Amino acid sequence: MDDTEPASSLRGAIDDALEREDGEELAKLVGSLSSVSGETCKTCLRRLKAAVADDPNLVGPALPACEALLTDDERSVRLTTAKLFAAAAEIDPDSVVPLVSVLAGRLADDEEFYYVRARSAEALGYVALDHPDTVATPELLADLRIGLSFDEPEVKEKLAKALEHVALGNPERLAHHSSALAEHCDDESELVRYHLCTALVIVGCKQPERLSDMTDVLQNRLTDENPYVRGRAAEGIALLAQSSTAIDSMPDLDRIDSVDDPPSFLVDRVRFARRALDGERPATAPGALGTLDSVRDGTEEIVAEITSLDADGECPHCGLELPESGPPVCPRCGAPH
Repeated sequence: MDDTEPASSLRGAIDDALEREDGEELAKLVGSLSSVSGETCKTCLRRLKAAVADDPNLVGPALPACEALLTDDERSVRLTTAKLFAAAAEIDPDSVVPLVSVLAGRLADDEEFYYVRARSAEALGYVALDHPDTVATPELLADLRIGLSFDEPEVKEKLAKALEHVALGNPERLAHHSSALAEHCDDESELVRYHLCTALVIVGCKQPERLSDMTDVLQNRLTDENPYVRGRAAEGIALLAQSSTAIDSMPDLDRIDSVDDPPSFLVDRVRFARRALDGERPATAPGALGTLDSVRDGTEEIVAEITSLDADGECPHCGLELPESGPPVCPRCGAPH
């Protein structure tokens, strides 16, 4: 029998189960992916990833059957699996809860391909939004924090994003780690700086006194080259000013947004900081600056403004459209994907 026949049959069966919305059959078929070639496996995983957006309730129950693929011998299979889990976690965090331990294992493995670790961290972060107690174990928080010092830039960005999501899920989980996060607010990556400053603001929304030891860090970020980082720093200063914590040296806010066409995100937060420093009481209306609701709303859009999000099928480094098959390196710039 032609070796391609079973693979083709499995692809067709998965497509058929998706079309018929047969979740039970889909889960059985997905459990067979480890027995086919890497290329066929990745093709099927990509189809599942596309289907997640259309019907997460159909694909979600099949995800645990993919668990073994996250430790497959072929790293491109592991990466495609991690991307599937991250996509599913963003839409339906509940479906990825059973996979938290295996994702945490990939993140903790220093020898794992760094893009696999990055996507694993991203998936864990999305789960943390709804299930902070499941994700934010002392061991996992330690892996997230320690990685900020040693990991590749692409991994650090996902680690910082995951920490921000842990804070959104339960600000108290990161309250005791605020000083450790503040140490990395001058990271070379503007995304890392943004996510970590946002995490500090989230902690400050509930416990502004936790920011008292970070006044210098926040004031330094007021001159950050990225306006969105400056905006978060101004928001943190405002939260401190509205608390009982005294600010020794008043920041010079006049030059922070005095640039050509500053984004409204920055302008609004500088105005918020000015009012707070003038003694204005904090607003309590839903969505007011300095509240968790405000941080939750629009964060993804801000990240999109800071950098173009990785698009499936494109090299995250040079943007080249990647072939469906081939080695996990970009043919133009040679970067892994």
